[in-house]
Amino acid sequence: MSNGDIFVGEVIGTAILILFGAGVVAAVVLNYSKAKDAGWVVIAFGWGFGVMAGAYSAAPLSGGHLNPAVTLGIAVDTGEWDTVHIYVAGQMVGAVLGALLCWLVYYAQFEANAEEDISQPTLGIFSTTPAIRRPVANLVTEIIATMGLVLPILAFGLTEGLGESGTAILIVSFLVVGIGLSLGGPTGYAINPARDLGPRIVHALLPIPRKGTSDWGYAWVPVVGPLIGGALSGLVFNAAF
Repeated sequence: MSNGDIFVGEVIGTAILILFGAGVVAAVVLNYSKAKDAGWVVIAFGWGFGVMAGAYSAAPLSGGHLNPAVTLGIAVDTGEWDTVHIYVAGQMVGAVLGALLCWLVYYAQFEANAEEDISQPTLGIFSTTPAIRRPVANLVTEIIATMGLVLPILAFGLTEGLGESGTAILIVSFLVVGIGLSLGGPTGYAINPARDLGPRIVHALLPIPRKGTSDWGYAWVPVVGPLIGGALSGLVFNAAF
């Protein structure tokens, strides 16, 4: 894979991931959406389908990492660092693009905020916010949840034929659904620095009426936690397997 292929693949795949993921949250929480109040299970499956669509789209070009924590875990395990910056750059650009596309899809619903008597905070559509704000506990949650993602991804590579058949991506998609259902309650399961930081930047810049804060005081947790979780996954996998 060339550097150009890697970058383009990660941009496309991550954009699709965020479009689906942010899109399902917007569908569930925004006023005047036909999916209003559909619930957490719908959100978890929406993100899982986003992983599936994004990873299958990116796989022929880049392998479909879509997540700096995954890229970091693989690099720590293999010792191959030459393309890490290309992957991460593509993931960040894709995350920003996907967030912009979500805003366009739900433009009318976002604009309806201007007509509401009470403003509707919109950050949760783009990025994660904790249910209980305790930074150390939130960080630990993100580390553990990310290890629950990256360690299995590394292990799937040991199953002969799984990657070649394309089944691995489908399994990872259901893994993300499981993480959302089981581990997503405390922090909203960022488990991906690009997935949280890119859309948070977009939220801060977009002219959404009465959108509320972008919460930069918390923004380090869903970046640092997944990176630690990814690195630990690479170390554990390398030592154990």
